[in-house]
Amino acid sequence: MALEEISTSGQRESMSDVLQKCAPGSQGDDPAPSRSALDAEAVKVAYRRWAAVYDTVFGGVSAFGRRKAVEAVNSLSGTKVLEVGVGTGLALPHYTKNKQITGIDLSGDMLARARERVQREQLSNVEALLEMDAEETCFDDASFDIAVAMFVASVVPHPRKLFRELKRVVKPGGHILFVNHFLAPSGVRGVVERGMARASRSLGWHPDFAMESLLPPEDIARARIQSVPPVGLFTLVTLDNI
Repeated sequence: MALEEISTSGQRESMSDVLQKCAPGSQGDDPAPSRSALDAEAVKVAYRRWAAVYDTVFGGVSAFGRRKAVEAVNSLSGTKVLEVGVGTGLALPHYTKNKQITGIDLSGDMLARARERVQREQLSNVEALLEMDAEETCFDDASFDIAVAMFVASVVPHPRKLFRELKRVVKPGGHILFVNHFLAPSGVRGVVERGMARASRSLGWHPDFAMESLLPPEDIARARIQSVPPVGLFTLVTLDNI
């Protein structure tokens, strides 16, 4: 089964047609993040290195967070779902069949493995897998009912810009979810995470990523925030799009 790019109207279109919809945007007045930004090229290099072993090395560690996020998506109303940071497609088999999934990722190497997974497992509800910058996508306003970003908020250079972009592409009244590791505010874990920050470029993510770098205070106040078992290393954040 060949995976093709499909427009929201159901008409098949080439990748060039999709990408022509992109338009440059501004970064806006974001607060200074609590960690140094990773540029897009650093992310691509890191994930090119990790792609072949990602499922083995990180699949087990991140499994609880992915399953929790997908369970939350499956329980929400709406069928059109954008998965941001789809990676090798580890979450794709767990969506219910009534959810129509579009996945995006900055890493072509990771997407190649996701496409193999879709074909191998015959995941007919995966409509498209696209190489795309999550901070500046090519989608029209209000294209999706739900957007879920898995382990990507601490990777993008400008997390607030990511949040604004998801607000743009999700319909009013829809839902935005993040599952991510966030910096522990204190204690031994916080010290360790800050110490690990020096290896951010090699890891391809920021161990010292604070929730305030992603969400404005008013959105943190209204968000549903759940610690993900078994050890609470990851957090699921759910917001209604207003």
